[in-house]
Amino acid sequence: MENMKFTGTDLTVSRLGFGCMRLPTVKQGKKRVIHEQRAIDLIRYAIDNGVTYIDTAYPYHDGQSEVIVGKALRDGYRERVTLTTKLPCWNVKTPEDMDRLLNEQLEKLQTDHVDFYLLHAMGKDRLKQMREMGYKEFMDRAVKSGKVRYPGFSFHDDAETFLEILDDYDWKLAQVQMNILDDEAQATVKGIERAREKGVGVVIMEPLRGGLMAKLPPNVQEVYDSFPVKRSGVEWAFRYLYDMPGVMTILSGMSTKGQLKDNLRIFKEAQPNVMDESERKLIKDVKKAYLSRIKTMCTGCRYCQPCPRGVRIPEVFREWDNSLMFNEKRILQYHMKNLTASKNDPSQCVVCGKCEKACPQHLHIIELLKEAAEAAK
Repeated sequence: MENMKFTGTDLTVSRLGFGCMRLPTVKQGKKRVIHEQRAIDLIRYAIDNGVTYIDTAYPYHDGQSEVIVGKALRDGYRERVTLTTKLPCWNVKTPEDMDRLLNEQLEKLQTDHVDFYLLHAMGKDRLKQMREMGYKEFMDRAVKSGKVRYPGFSFHDDAETFLEILDDYDWKLAQVQMNILDDEAQATVKGIERAREKGVGVVIMEPLRGGLMAKLPPNVQEVYDSFPVKRSGVEWAFRYLYDMPGVMTILSGMSTKGQLKDNLRIFKEAQPNVMDESERKLIKDVKKAYLSRIKTMCTGCRYCQPCPRGVRIPEVFREWDNSLMFNEKRILQYHMKNLTASKNDPSQCVVCGKCEKACPQHLHIIELLKEAAEAAK
């Protein structure tokens, strides 16, 4: 697998990064929790096969992702990876909270430092909040102490805000959502180019848009099938990002050994300048085919959860989009029936608006829930 000298640092990272937001889970009572041994085995298998970038965050898996990552990186694995985690900015109520949270995370990760520490899910309102909390002084202090090697931020907002944040501090990393569908959304391709010009390395999240691009609707499959070179939708999606200048690492949330092995193969076979003009045109045609069917554009990031009334918004939207893409109404009907039985369906919504304020995609969730409920009838 190709490795990259991470811009502006002394780190070298693998092009494939392991995102620890979707680790394997097992049902425990009424909820699902991380399957500890499978998750540890998966992370170590990735490292043993060339993955050197591990990404986690405070809220992933209800606060347990960092704990499992810490266990996985015992026995000499910590020294073999670049480790990234994120400050949960929404939990910062006083300047002292930033130091407290970082110390808590280091303890969970069983390490004395992280290589990158990111302000999590930054946007316009959060930038204002973190400025008031004195984030620059905190980051300077954390780096000086050795607890953080390099500062960065992850981002969910519009392109203008991305540029404002990019220019606000001496960042070394910007983690952005990018995939075939998001070249003109959020940070945008132009934003990534600007980060490259400033010498800020870019890490990609949601390369498959919450796994959506692993399941090809018929019209998208037809576009791919028309091309002389045959590859899976997953491979095309990764190659599209691999070809993008300024991108250091592409994160993938791998929950099975099969997914991991396939991704390792894809990244081991890929080379710089991996796409030609005919392939770039193919990707544009694929985007048009997707957009002709998808309704919600939800990535399943779960920032809207928990809903005060228990509505499982990401599940509703995922199954609605699946039913539309594959022209199978029964997919939505089946899942809506189960959600109704457990009182997690759209009828529980009281229009409080909490979900819309939290949504990094800025979706009109309340109206979409009404439409989804109607579509299931």
